[in-house]
Formats: sequence, C-alpha cells, structure tokens
Amino acid sequence: MTDTKRFGGRFVIEESKPESIVTPEDFTEEQRMMSVAAEQFFEAELKPKDEEIEALNYDLTVELMRKAGELGLLGADVPEAYGGIGLDKVSTTLLAETLARSSSFALSVGAHTGIGTLPIVFFGTPEQKRKYLPDLADGSKIAAYCLTEPASGSDALGARTTAKLSEDGKHYLLNGSKIFITNAGFADVFIVYAKVDGEKFTAFIVERTMPGFSVGPEEHKMGIKGSSTCPLYFEDVPVPVENVLGEIGKGHHIAFNILNIGRFKLGAACLGSAKETIELASSYANTRKQFGKTISSYPLIAAKLADMNIRTFALESMIYRTAGFIDETLRDSGEESESAAADAGMRAAKAISEYAIECSMVKVFASEALDAVIDEGVQIHGGYGYIREYKVERIYRDSRINRIFEGTNEINRMLIPGTLVKKAMKGELPLLERVQALQSELLQPMPLPSFDEPLSKEAYRVSQAKRTFLAIGGLAVQKLGLRLEQEQEVLCVLADLMIQTFAMESVLLRSQKMLSRDKNADQSRLAAAMTEVFIQESMERVECLAKTALAALERGDGLQMQLSVLKKLMRAPLSDTIALKREIAAQVIRSEHYVV
Repeated sequence: MTDTKRFGGRFVIEESKPESIVTPEDFTEEQRMMSVAAEQFFEAELKPKDEEIEALNYDLTVELMRKAGELGLLGADVPEAYGGIGLDKVSTTLLAETLARSSSFALSVGAHTGIGTLPIVFFGTPEQKRKYLPDLADGSKIAAYCLTEPASGSDALGARTTAKLSEDGKHYLLNGSKIFITNAGFADVFIVYAKVDGEKFTAFIVERTMPGFSVGPEEHKMGIKGSSTCPLYFEDVPVPVENVLGEIGKGHHIAFNILNIGRFKLGAACLGSAKETIELASSYANTRKQFGKTISSYPLIAAKLADMNIRTFALESMIYRTAGFIDETLRDSGEESESAAADAGMRAAKAISEYAIECSMVKVFASEALDAVIDEGVQIHGGYGYIREYKVERIYRDSRINRIFEGTNEINRMLIPGTLVKKAMKGELPLLERVQALQSELLQPMPLPSFDEPLSKEAYRVSQAKRTFLAIGGLAVQKLGLRLEQEQEVLCVLADLMIQTFAMESVLLRSQKMLSRDKNADQSRLAAAMTEVFIQESMERVECLAKTALAALERGDGLQMQLSVLKKLMRAPLSDTIALKREIAAQVIRSEHYVV
C-alpha cells in the first residue's frame, strides 16, 4: 500500500492501491449526517428566500449565516477548543459540496469558513484564536480575505498596501486598497495583506470598526450576484501589533497555504453545482417534447447527459481522494488542549501544503468540468436555458468566475509542474531517478499484456499515461534546462498531462475498490463503464498533448523516433464508447439525477 503521508505528487511515479484512497462509498454515518443537516438547512431556510438572497440583501444573508452558525455549519473547520466542531476534511468537503446549490450564499459561506477563518485557525496565536474563532464559528462575526489589489492579482507579492509601525510601537498604520473582496459589504473581520515598511509582506487581522477603514460600492458582476464584492480602502488604519497574523515578512506562507485549501474547497463547490445541473437537465429532458417524443429519448441528448455524469464522476473521485490524503496527514494533529490546538493549526497548514499540487489540479479540473457540464445543461434546455427563470442560466453565469478565483487556471497550471520539480530538487520525490530509469525502458519492446481482468486495460492505460508524462517531462528538462520556466506552453502541456493522469487514476482506483466489494452490483458496473469511457477519451487527450509537446521539443529524425515511442505507449484495444454511454445515459434519465 502506498504511503501517502506528506508525499503529494507521488502519483506520477508510483502505483497506488484501491484501498489507499477515500471514496464517497466510504462515507461514515457521521459524515453523511453533516450533509443531511446542510441539505435540510438549504430546503428550509435558503431555497424559500433564494430571490431575496440573489438581490443582495445584506441583512438576510447575515441572518442566514448566523442561523447556519447555530447549526454548526460554519464551525466545521474550527477546533473544538475554540468553539467549533473540528471535523475531518472529508466531512467539510461534503458540507461544501452540499451547500453549493445555494449559489451566491454558498460563496458567502465558503469565503467566511475557508479563506476568511482558516488563516486564524492555522496561523493565529492562542490569544487571537480565543478572541476571534468562537464568534466566527457561530456566525456572530463574518470574515473576509483581502489579497487582490488594483495592480496585483496573480502577482500577489506585488501588493502596494503598506504598514508602518507607529511611533509608540503599539500599532501598524495601514495605507492602500484592495479590490474584489467577497463578503466586504457585511464582514466584521478582514485578513489583510500589506508590506511592512513597503517591503515585508505580512498578514494582519483588521476589524471593520477600526478608524480609517472604509468599504467601497458593490461591484456589478456577471454572476454570483447575491454575494457581496466590494473594494476596501485603508487610510492610516491603526491595527494593534497583537493583530499581526504569523510573522512579519512571512505573509506569503499564509497566503499561499490558504489558497491551497481555497482551491480544493472551490472544487467541492463545483462538484455540487455539476450534480445540480445534471438534475435540472435530465428532468427537463424528460418533460420537454419535440416531434412527439421527450428529448431524452434522442441519442444525442442522452449522450450529453452521459458525458455530464462521467465528468462529474471523475471530479468527485479526485476530490474525495485528495480529501482523504489530507485527512491522513492530520490524524496525529491532536487538538484536545489549547496548546495542542495551536500547534495543530500550523501542522494542518503544512499538511495541506504537501498536497498543493493536488489542490491545484482539483481546482483546474473542477472549474473546467463544471463549465463543460453547465454548457451542455444550457444546450439541453435550448432557448429556455437562456432565460432567467431557469436556474441553469444562473449556474452558467456563476460558474465562469471559478476559473479566475483562487489563482487563475493559467497560474495554477504553471504551479503544478513547477511544484513537482521543486519537490524533486529538495529530495522529497525521486522524480529524476524515475525519469532516467524510464529512458531505457522505452527503448525496449512493449508487448501488450492480456486484458482478462475487469478494468485491466484501463489500469494499463493509466500506467502508460504516467510513462508518457515522465517521458515528455524528462525530454523538456533535457532540451530546455533552466529555460523551461519561461516556456509556458510546454509547462501547460505538462500540467494537463498530470491533471488527466490524476483524474484517470482516481476513477480507476475508485471503480476497482467498488468492484472488489461486489463485482455484480449495478453501482459497480456503472462505475466500471464510466471509468472505461473516461480513461479511453482521456488517453486520446494525453496523446494529443504529448504530440504538441514533442513537436515543440524535437525536430527531424529525433521527432519521428519520439513519435514512434509515443505510438507504442498509446496502444490498447478500443471500447465502444457509444454503447457504454447509452447505458450510462439510461440510468441518468431514469433517475433524473447524478448516478454512480
């Protein structure tokens, strides 16, 4: 069994075992209960007030957030020692997924519980935790995260907001501005980044009532209209020295670690929205008639529903696999006492940072998978999908921001291979050794194995996808050396190869785990069918990406030799994906919701 502790990124060089991952089929009764509580809150409190929330009713949003806090829905990530319930990451992920159907309200909650509260959970002093966390956990106070500035978005360290120590040494005086701040209109506590003496990037806990602090007007957005998004202004805002979060000059450690978990939680929200879209589209397809038949009876509409379900299955498999990895590193964090809880926060941040690669991959795949799913959802609705009365129209608009939030997908694609190489350079990952060993392997004959066991062909394809990534990555390093960092198109190819491979392996391991429990169950057979389709189509994407990279890295005979090696890596019998998708679609149409 692969040891996943503190070894993010190892999937590219190791074979994982099905029993080493967490899947939705492993949810405990306690974890499911949190999902049920969130679902009941949505049905009773949020759904009836949906239009008011979308109209950006501050008072209503705050009132509902406080009700959510009373139910424990805001304190899931806060340790019990500070008024929360300290749930595992699988539980909090399931919570985020379930609340996603509340649209803008889910964003308000996510910004509060995630990037707004977690900096204090992970990096706050015991005094800061005692002061702020109980109120944040029960909703008495709302949090916001303030990083982006007019001149610094992706380049977070280019921030111009400054902090200067007052003459009496009791306060830092903050000057500058922030933009696009979620929850700004009604938040009480703000995590603000500024440069001490114009140089040392540092995090501060700022309260709304501090003099010199002001909030600008609401932005008029394309989507997520029911969430507050405003600029902030700081004019000699006196922030007590005890409100410095973490160390002076080490704010980037906080910012980047918090973005990791923010990216991961965004993936969970995308998953919830994808599942809701499948419900809306399949239900509509079963009622809308054209040429005397419901449109769900037409194969092209059914194929769309199958594709939507398969993408969502892959996303779900990636997300809970990653949540399981993070939980595994947190089990020895010990939060029974206040001192232990303080230390546990730092360890939790470190544990999550180990899976920065996986968090970025989840963010990119999730945001793009949801865009594809909702695009097809609108298409199935036809002209009605363009009308506001149908929720798919709102989900379509709301989904677009996800590729920009928490670091653009372009930035995350740069981070994925870059972080992998850094781990290898630090000796945390024997990547280069594996690449060197592979070079001789690729020159040997590659006879196809027999594919007699269930999903054996898919397991072979995943193994070949890993080899392909290592071969392309090794060639890129050999050919470009230090210039690789500037060759963003090649880095993007490497990132996409990693994302596709992680997604392929995640669905494979999940289905293998299900089959090992019951090979004949309808659920296991459906999972196997989706895995077969997803891996075959992903492998076609892998081949296309590899050819793009090879054409950029090689010329003449060298290119032809590399293409011949690639051709050997891509060999495997083809499945009839049309027939498989018809089987999958039939179950989606019959149930009118996401199926597995």
